[in-house]
Amino acid sequence: MQFDRRALLTAALSPALPGIARAQAFPTQPIRLIPPYPPGGGTDTVARLLQPHLAAQLGQNIVIENRGGAGGSIGAAEVARSPKDGHTLLLDSMGHVVNPTLMPGLPFDYAT
Repeated sequence: MQFDRRALLTAALSPALPGIARAQAFPTQPIRLIPPYPPGGGTDTVARLLQPHLAAQLGQNIVIENRGGAGGSIGAAEVARSPKDGHTLLLDSMGHVVNPTLMPGLPFDYAT
């Protein structure tokens, strides 16, 4: 039976790899929490109730930015256009499930 040197070396060094890998620090900047409805509504109230708990858990400021309009689609589009770094979150309601049916041609896909 022949041994493959690469396989043997990989098997020998693989236990050391988890010690080398490190997770990035997250979050590295304030987090934007976007309720896609005007201030004062139910989604905004939930966002403001969650804000201090998220800030304490993540160790970073949470900035609430209401982006109301078009049944919540404006706020959702804002989140879809934001950098994909995890620092922008959408706090939505179940009403968005029907938006693709009611408003064809949205600039984003809720499934992704």
